[in-house]
Amino acid sequence: MTSSASEEEKKLLVRIADGDRHAFAVLFKQYSHFVYSSGKRLTHSDYWAEELVQDIFFKIWRHREKLTEVANFGAYLNRVVRNQSYNILRQLAQDAKSVNSMEHKEMEHTTDNVLDLKEASVILEQALEILTPQQRAAYELCHIQGLKYKDAADQMNVSYETVHSHMKEAIKKIRTHFRNSGLAYSILFALLFS
Repeated sequence: MTSSASEEEKKLLVRIADGDRHAFAVLFKQYSHFVYSSGKRLTHSDYWAEELVQDIFFKIWRHREKLTEVANFGAYLNRVVRNQSYNILRQLAQDAKSVNSMEHKEMEHTTDNVLDLKEASVILEQALEILTPQQRAAYELCHIQGLKYKDAADQMNVSYETVHSHMKEAIKKIRTHFRNSGLAYSILFALLFS
């Protein structure tokens, strides 16, 4: 990056730190593809790459006053993407370990409690019923129809951040409903990520 480009970026970061939404939109447009492609390369997942874009830029905006302390934004963002990706992979590994442990315990105790995917689909439908209309719409557009959050936001006529918030809450409620039903997490993952 040339010194003039570096100076322009510093000015942009100062404007964002002062709450300039237009400057933030410029930064997002400039770096969101980098975050997405780096996240996808590290997590091997479109879903998690999209989550990284949302979470990282949400946190940048929420803590925007600290941007004036960043000397090299590209290097800073690269480190944040790498750390967040590793956190996701670590959490997924822990979840997989927990799932394997739970499945093993379930198989030891009884095979009668194993539900097939048809029964799990009924429980998922019940879980969808407890979502707010907006959460359900976001879930169906993003997960079932496979739309990106931005496209879902356009269809729902809400902001990208609103769709992100609805999806987080929807997934949290669905997980809780499955946990309360006693359903094995492997079946939940099969339904959520199929």
